[in-house]
Amino acid sequence: MVTEKIEYILEDLKRSSPGQSEFYQATQEVLYAIKPLLECEPKYLENNILERIVIPERTVIFRVNWLDDSNKVQTKLGYRVQFNSAIGPYKGGLRFHPTVNLGTVKFLGFEQIFKNALTGLQIGGAKGGSNFDPKAKSDGEVMRFCQAFMTELYKHIGYNRDVPAGDIGVGAREIGYLFGQYKKITSQFNGALTGKGINWGGSLGRKQATGYGSVYFANEHLKSYGKDLEGKICTVSGSGNVAIYTIEKLIQLGAKPVACSDSKGTIYHPAGIDIASLKAVKEIHRESLKSYAKLYPDAKYIDVAHYPQGGHAVWHIPCDVAFPSATQNELTLVDAKALVKNGCILVNEGANMPTTPDAIEYLLGNGVLFSPAKAANAGGVATSQLEMSQNASMTQWNFEEVDIKLHQIMINIFKLASDTAKEYNSEGNLIVGANIAGFKKVANSMIEQGAV
Repeated sequence: MVTEKIEYILEDLKRSSPGQSEFYQATQEVLYAIKPLLECEPKYLENNILERIVIPERTVIFRVNWLDDSNKVQTKLGYRVQFNSAIGPYKGGLRFHPTVNLGTVKFLGFEQIFKNALTGLQIGGAKGGSNFDPKAKSDGEVMRFCQAFMTELYKHIGYNRDVPAGDIGVGAREIGYLFGQYKKITSQFNGALTGKGINWGGSLGRKQATGYGSVYFANEHLKSYGKDLEGKICTVSGSGNVAIYTIEKLIQLGAKPVACSDSKGTIYHPAGIDIASLKAVKEIHRESLKSYAKLYPDAKYIDVAHYPQGGHAVWHIPCDVAFPSATQNELTLVDAKALVKNGCILVNEGANMPTTPDAIEYLLGNGVLFSPAKAANAGGVATSQLEMSQNASMTQWNFEEVDIKLHQIMINIFKLASDTAKEYNSEGNLIVGANIAGFKKVANSMIEQGAV
């Protein structure tokens, strides 16, 4: 009965939301992962929680008109999907990237529901963004786009209603322009956005949080098997905030990160990536990783044109632990086979849904430990909520205080996911544990609040 119910809901989603493959993938993972819970606790089916939880409470799609540097009007699409507010105000990032569409935003928002629930903090799930590409745009163009985007978005957000943050393509520059426009329109200085500048309400440690949190989670996962990250060879995809601060924390814990990537290629530095040089190339000069490779004779640069067919070069470099930290579905079955062949013992997801379903199945089937994104990637949103707490009390905690809280949150998430998996006869399967734990908190709240 449970399987038939799940299949019916998934088929109905395909009929009502056509062409949203990433959203189907995300809902399928969650619904099948919570099957052990549904089989022993019928209240969730009796209260139609599955039908309710896969449909956003509100979806906003809007046009964004902005002036480029030639004084010509350009038009893009804007989105905000407010998925679930059962345990708190909506919380989730904004993504500016040419691939963004409604299906992308819905998958991210759906994942955010359970990720946020796992933090133990009172925040609901949402996501937003635009198909605007900030790359190669001047600061003036980015500012004008952000101002136009916020002129529509401000109607739907607020510090106790919906609190967006950054994501791919939305960093400190973009958050600054977005917040400035929000403040101008509303005449309010409050915590309606997170990821703000330190001088005007931001939190120390927010920039590092997703990467640091991912590494803390990986270390807890390894410790549960009597191991740790010290001395481990690691590969990391991406070279944005998540990847850079994953690499930084790995170095601090005595691991050796040897590879990372960007949209144009991958670097392999067997001696270990130099974090200062990486930050200079990507954060200061905003250059391709090819510039990093030129600094070190022993560093190899692999252009995307030479990637393995159907795969990503970074996963074909021998490693003990892999950190997919760039984007969705970047680690394929081809890559999973290479990781297993090269002796990888743990894949720890730092990005949202970065591993394809067939790759996950292959990794688990070959004894590789797997840390799912909704658990391992939760450090960023957790620290965003800590920023909200500081804004509410008009205080600012020091970096060490924030980092200690982040570390404890990640320890708690691992323990919750691990214990829940064991409770439902799936010991060691954190996909089952994380999904059930997050779902229970949200679903129980929905039942207690009635048919709303």
